Amino acid sequence: MRPILLVEDNADDVDLTLMALEQEKIANPIEVARDGVEAIARLEDASKPVPMLVLLDLKLPRVSGLEVLKQLRANERTHNVPVVVLTSSREHTDLGSTYDSGANAYVRKPVDFDRFTEIVRQLGLFWLVTNEPPPETIA
Repeated sequence: MRPILLVEDNADDVDLTLMALEQEKIANPIEVARDGVEAIARLEDASKPVPMLVLLDLKLPRVSGLEVLKQLRANERTHNVPVVVLTSSREHTDLGSTYDSGANAYVRKPVDFDRFTEIVRQLGLFWLVTNEPPPETIA
């Protein structure tokens, strides 16, 4: 089973996301990259399976989430992987540049714990159960 790649530098948000996915009994393994450099290295590692889904924060140390997205889309191996930007950014320019760079969805992280876990639950259900992945990304 192919993993979910969570790219997030905030430890609390990592914990909340993992907890929400576990509560929903999402069976896919979850890998965590704590910054943009780590995310790019993971995505380019041909010895590891292509993720089924990437949950990507924009405001990352070392390399931004937007740059991770651009590199992911430029790589033939990962260009069709669904990417959900999960961010606290309310900047209009982030929204536009994220979609222009190939994001499949842009979701603002709510501050409320229950709402945050509900959003992650819904994302997991849609992208891993309801959505049909592109043919070239099926394991």
